[in-house]
Amino acid sequence: MEKEMGVIVIAGACMLVLFMVLVKRRIEFFLNFCLRAVMGGISIYGINLLLAAWGISCSVGINFCSLLTSGILGFSGVSLLYAVAAFQFL
Repeated sequence: MEKEMGVIVIAGACMLVLFMVLVKRRIEFFLNFCLRAVMGGISIYGINLLLAAWGISCSVGINFCSLLTSGILGFSGVSLLYAVAAFQFL
């Protein structure tokens, strides 16, 4: 009986450690996504202001899709959004 209880305690401890690692990775992924989305929104706003000051009417709107793109892809997503906007501008 003591041997079975020891196996259950060890298995429970292993499951707890695996659960903590899984939660940590998800939280880390979520925080990275949010940080990239916020920085992407700030950079889109700044680039729009810069292009407006130069008289270039190629701008990207800040909406759910653009924040999702910049959150997933980072700065390359912001570059992609401006490439699509410049392609439509031509």
